[in-house]
Amino acid sequence: MKLNAGIITERLVETKAFYQTVLNFGITFENDFYLLLHTPNQQAELSFLLPNHPSQRPVFQKPFAGEGVYLTIEVDDVDAEYQRIRSLNIPIAIELRDEPWGDRHFAIVDPNGIGIDMVTYANPS
Repeated sequence: MKLNAGIITERLVETKAFYQTVLNFGITFENDFYLLLHTPNQQAELSFLLPNHPSQRPVFQKPFAGEGVYLTIEVDDVDAEYQRIRSLNIPIAIELRDEPWGDRHFAIVDPNGIGIDMVTYANPS
């Protein structure tokens, strides 16, 4: 089984630029109403769809309202990723920190208001 999460948004252009430039995602497929992106290692995909597109059924029509969704991206070196993203002048929503349950992480927000937790896991302290 393979999972591809999708977000319905009017911000396809901004979303594509953000994920390509900031997170180094690649394009798996795109057309005028749909964008399928993949992580740099091509192990996961994320899709974006324009709302109210006539080719889609009602369940895939309503746009994302900007709340209640987050993504977690596990990286090998969260400190290096933090420095790289800061150098791009991307606002940091949660500064780099260690959690007692073992996460070392920081967070940014995509053009759709989706929080993205960038994390390296470690053993709890």
